Amino acid sequence: MQKRINKDKYYFISDKKNMILPKVSIITVVYNAKDLFEKTISNIISLKYPNKEIIVIDGGSTDGTKAILEENSLKIDIWISEPDNGIYDAMNKALRIATGEYVWFINAGDLAYSPYVLEDIFKGRDLCHDIYYGDTLIVNENNKVLGLRKKKLPKKLTKNSFLNGMVVCHQSFIARRKLLNAFDLKYRHSADYEQMIKAVRDSKSIYRINDCLSIFMEGGHTSANRKAGLKERFEIMNRHFGLFKTIIAHIKITFKAPFSHYHKNEH
Repeated sequence: MQKRINKDKYYFISDKKNMILPKVSIITVVYNAKDLFEKTISNIISLKYPNKEIIVIDGGSTDGTKAILEENSLKIDIWISEPDNGIYDAMNKALRIATGEYVWFINAGDLAYSPYVLEDIFKGRDLCHDIYYGDTLIVNENNKVLGLRKKKLPKKLTKNSFLNGMVVCHQSFIARRKLLNAFDLKYRHSADYEQMIKAVRDSKSIYRINDCLSIFMEGGHTSANRKAGLKERFEIMNRHFGLFKTIIAHIKITFKAPFSHYHKNEH
C-alpha cells in the first residue's frame, strides 16, 4: 500500500537571508519492530524542519507496525507495506521514490539527536554542501547512554577515511540524493559502507557538523551480523582501495580494536 500527501515543494523562511530550505527525504525502513518504530516515527515527525519528506518502507510486518503507519498516515508523506528482500532492498525502494534534494536514513530504533538538527544544518547558510556528517550517540536497548561511537569522527571526511572502517554512522550522514547510488544487494550487511564510499568519492563539498546528528541503538542489523559484515567490508575495501591497502588497513584496525571504547559525550 502506498500513500502520498502533496505538500509545497519549498517553504520560504523569514530570516535575514531569505533562504529556501532544501527538501530532505527522511527514510525509515522497518520489519516487525513495532515498539522501536513507534519511537522512531514520533521522533521524525517532531523534527522542527518545514521542508521534510517522510518515507517509510515496511517489509510487510505482522506485529502491529502497519497499524502505527495508518495512525500516522496524515503525517507520513509516503509509506509502503509489502514484502521485500531485506533492509537494502527496502532502502532502494525508498530511494527510487524520494524527491528530496537530500536523503537521511533513520531506521527503526534510531532517532534524530535533536528536533532542530536539520534546521541547525541548513538555516542561514549561504552554501549548501553535498554531504553533511556528524557524531552519533550510542544507547543500549534500555536507552542508557553509552557515549559516542568507538570510532573517532574524522575532522575531514575523504574516501581514504574509510580505510579505517565505518568511520561515520550511516544515520549521521546526510547526502544529496544524486550522489546516492542504489545499494548493491549482493551485500547483505555492509552495502551502506560501499554507498558512502562512492558518495564521498563523487562529492565536491563535505561539511562536518560539530555535534551529534543521530542516536543509534546498539544491537542493530550490523551489530547482530558483525562477522558477516566484516567479511563484506573486506571485499568492498579491496574493490575500492586494492588488496595491499586493505590488508594494511585491517592490521591497523585489528590492533586498535582491543583498545577501543565509547567516547564521553561532551556536547
